[in-house]
Amino acid sequence: MKKISVSALVPEKKDAQGVVVTKQLGPVTVEVNYGENAVESIKMFGDEALNSNAFANWRVTLQANIRGGLKRGVTPAEIIKNLADAKMGVAVTGTKMDAEAAFKAKFLASNPEERKKMIQQLRDLAAS
Repeated sequence: MKKISVSALVPEKKDAQGVVVTKQLGPVTVEVNYGENAVESIKMFGDEALNSNAFANWRVTLQANIRGGLKRGVTPAEIIKNLADAKMGVAVTGTKMDAEAAFKAKFLASNPEERKKMIQQLRDLAAS
């Protein structure tokens, strides 16, 4: 059996003017026991608990990959194709970044002030 320390906090949040709207809470650190390997973890927590937790974490990884693709302008069909052979615990490789699509996605997700800055950056680049 191993012990691990896990820490978390709620970070400070500021509004658009830089005024703190939520103060930082924490951090809090807890120590928990876990298995030296999967076999020991199954003995400690049970097969169903270990498998359901592993899948829950994999679901988050897949969702992050999908969201990242959408933000980069990847089509749903391409995302589905890229993840068709996904395996838990194995990083997805071979995805290509489309700089133009990424820029467009970032622009569309930006607020008006950020958009003005991006347009000015493009103007500055064009002038150089």
